[in-house]
Amino acid sequence: MCVTAINIGLPTLGGLDKVPATDLKQTAKDFTSDQEVRWCPGCGDYAVLAAVRGFLPELGIRRENMVFVSGIGCSSRFPYYLDTYGMHSIHGRAPTIATGLAITRPDLSVWVVTGDGDALSIGGNHLIHTLRRNVNLKILLFNNRIYGLTKGQYSPTSETGKVTKSTPTGSVDHPLNPISLALGAEATFVARALDSDRAQLTSVLRAAAAHRGTALVEIFQDCPIFNDGAFDLIRRGSADAAQRLIPLTHGSPIRFGSGGEFAVVRKAFGLGVARTSDVAESEIVIHNETDHTLAFALSRLSTQDLEHVVTGVVRRVDRTCYDDAVRDETDTARTHHKGDLQSLLSGRDTWTVADPADVQGRRK
Repeated sequence: MCVTAINIGLPTLGGLDKVPATDLKQTAKDFTSDQEVRWCPGCGDYAVLAAVRGFLPELGIRRENMVFVSGIGCSSRFPYYLDTYGMHSIHGRAPTIATGLAITRPDLSVWVVTGDGDALSIGGNHLIHTLRRNVNLKILLFNNRIYGLTKGQYSPTSETGKVTKSTPTGSVDHPLNPISLALGAEATFVARALDSDRAQLTSVLRAAAAHRGTALVEIFQDCPIFNDGAFDLIRRGSADAAQRLIPLTHGSPIRFGSGGEFAVVRKAFGLGVARTSDVAESEIVIHNETDHTLAFALSRLSTQDLEHVVTGVVRRVDRTCYDDAVRDETDTARTHHKGDLQSLLSGRDTWTVADPADVQGRRK
């Protein structure tokens, strides 16, 4: 199957919930293309690819009804390695291309694969508007805090003081927080996972796929060549990873640590961390995915030094999808104007520009 072009011959069936399913049992192998995977040894992208290949068969959607659109960067080679339809597009514009596809082809499951440089630098404007519009697509944002493909420049998520080829004396930029950015854009689904935590990553992917609307999943991903060990402090095996990672479960008190010895509590106008033994049970925050204020406060609890990192689904709410609204509006326009496009475009605010010769004649 071609992985660099989009099939446009499939029938339109309506909403994504009506994507043609298959009774044929599919496996990860069915979603594996014949292309050689060309990432550096040890790259976190391998773990994400394995998780996605293993998860896609669960959706019960035929491969020809899935499309992966990517921009530019190491992560953007992703479509080549999946035996689905896909497009390796242009820098930062994957959400835009995917938006057009989602509007015109509601019978497809549309995914975007992007990186922290691709999505948050040149593509920042496109990402923000896709999120606020709530287009029915899923965005996997690989965040390794570096430009890997172009050989190690600092990115919008690199921490202040980061020494790279483009900042030899340290970056003076203040980094973006992708979760806070998405919430500020009113994204209806926002989550974070680690490339090395297969169980949680798969769980988050399931939730994103089930969500109708734009689902943004930030994935912390290691670049062993240009930013090796960026997330070692929160990886399994680290001495104090359990004290740093704050996994979220909707409806449950937010406790963490190897034995739940820490908890998230309210402090002044935000959130803080306390020892569970030092606070009353009623003081521990209960996670609510529908609470926008809580979601944003949780996003600010995550710090660049990785002292605390929130993972799991941060926000999940229902809102009208942009592509559904566009199709409804188009259908209404066709009904009211009976296919007369010119009358719709002309509307009521029209005027006639006089012939120049007539104007000149009246002046005389």
